[in-house]
Amino acid sequence: MGTWPERVSLREVGPRDGLQNEAPVPTDAKVRLLDLLPGTGLRRIEAVSFVHPRAIPQMADAEEVWARARKHPDVRYSALVPNLKGAQRAIAAGFTELEMVVSASDTHNRKNVNRSTAESLDDIAGVVQHVHDAGGTLEVIVSTSFGCPYEGEVPTSRVLDVVRRAVADGADRIAFGDTTGVATPGRVAALVDGYLATHAGTPFLLHFHNTRGTALANILTAMEHGATEFDASVGGLGGCPYAPGASGNVATEEVVHMLEDMGVATGVDLEALLEVARYAQDVVGHELPSAVLKAGPRTVTVPA
Repeated sequence: MGTWPERVSLREVGPRDGLQNEAPVPTDAKVRLLDLLPGTGLRRIEAVSFVHPRAIPQMADAEEVWARARKHPDVRYSALVPNLKGAQRAIAAGFTELEMVVSASDTHNRKNVNRSTAESLDDIAGVVQHVHDAGGTLEVIVSTSFGCPYEGEVPTSRVLDVVRRAVADGADRIAFGDTTGVATPGRVAALVDGYLATHAGTPFLLHFHNTRGTALANILTAMEHGATEFDASVGGLGGCPYAPGASGNVATEEVVHMLEDMGVATGVDLEALLEVARYAQDVVGHELPSAVLKAGPRTVTVPA
């Protein structure tokens, strides 16, 4: 077993990735969610995405949400963009940390954006330069890093080839997305080891889904192999588009609950986070999948 880090950094993706996969909710509710999260101690938040409203109507009000949200001075906020136009919108709105997605699976990439993986990497190269010229940074998220709903297996070598191109073109950070919730600890260890052997100087993050119940095990394994940054979504907001009814993003409170009990600091107040998870559950109008939200933390007792 590897050594656990003393501290990890969590990026809260509920306001963007979570709500993007739910039925549209009112703008006021999105703003309030963004305003509540910094009070939990979270210091990184993915706030919105600047996509065409016809493609993702849940994010049609991105500019308004961001303009109205209170910006906590100690929080790093980021926005997802699909292309140069989206990057221009994000920069105009005041974002300096941007993200773009490319699929390691060529089939998945074509299904998503009607372009090959290589073509999307060409697009990213152009956006990187624009973002850097504006004084910002760009994270490249490699989706289907552990498997594809169309192709099945995605070799680690293929994922690392995509990373190699993105880093060569100037990507400031890399994230690995378990798009369909198929990652398992052995696959996580292989990818993290392969990445650190070739790109140790470029920060990286992992984004796990709990679709098949392996998210926490994957996080533990990733930490043992050197990872210290993870995405998570309050309440487990956001389902898995390839498995209707199944869990999607790992719940932030589940990650905090596990790590803090292990002695790994997150800087997050679990009770405050659970309050925000309850609010998020009320906003979307259905039960969220978080087990800690349902059962409470391990310190909960019942009368003897």
